[in-house]
Amino acid sequence: MQTLSRSIHLSLHIHKDPDAMAERAAHIISEKCDEAVTERGCFKIAISGGKTPIPLFRLLTRKDWVDALPWDKISVFWADERCVAPDDPRSNYGMAHKELLSYVPCTQYYRMRGDLEPVKAAADYEQVLRQEFRLKEGEVPRFDMILLGMGDDGHTASLFPNSPALFANQRLVIDQYVPARKADRLTMTLPVLNNSRCCLFMVTGMEKHAVLSRALNLLDKPELPAQFVHPAVGDLIWVVDEAAATGRE
Repeated sequence: MQTLSRSIHLSLHIHKDPDAMAERAAHIISEKCDEAVTERGCFKIAISGGKTPIPLFRLLTRKDWVDALPWDKISVFWADERCVAPDDPRSNYGMAHKELLSYVPCTQYYRMRGDLEPVKAAADYEQVLRQEFRLKEGEVPRFDMILLGMGDDGHTASLFPNSPALFANQRLVIDQYVPARKADRLTMTLPVLNNSRCCLFMVTGMEKHAVLSRALNLLDKPELPAQFVHPAVGDLIWVVDEAAATGRE
């Protein structure tokens, strides 16, 4: 794998509510997409699940945004997935398809197969990444952007506190059983997240204030999964609402 010098650009954007956050995130995505298409001819983005990105997905289905983005040059991947069928309400792919992909002319998307046996699903998706990014042995994919959220326990993607997954340095995608959720998950690993040109966190809600404060404290000893996300050469962007930033509604 090519060795890159360390250069992080960290920025924080605080907005009144999730709709204003969605506007900011959409503009950031558009800017990064323009850069990627100009420089490399395509834009490769990995997205996560949860409720936080729904306002963003809905915004991107608006005609002005559908017309503004070069959907034929956008490839969508998933940073993590629940081990359920695609039509299950818990499916990250299902949510993205319902709220975004069924409304926009994007034909290049690669879902994690949450309906397969977890070990096979993780291995298969790792192979998808190797093929789509034309990786050689030992190389890690370099996404143009990875869209992430953060739970009130500090988890991001499906990397949970104290999980062995945090130390999976030889894999691109792993399966794991999450005791706190009593469920199997698939997730990209930290080497993949930290090789991205941009990691964009979106965080909402006053219940996230304490964990957000820790995540943004660069002097705090990293313990939360979100604190371990720091692109080696790229941008780390946080877009949060006032409730998360202040701890007040």
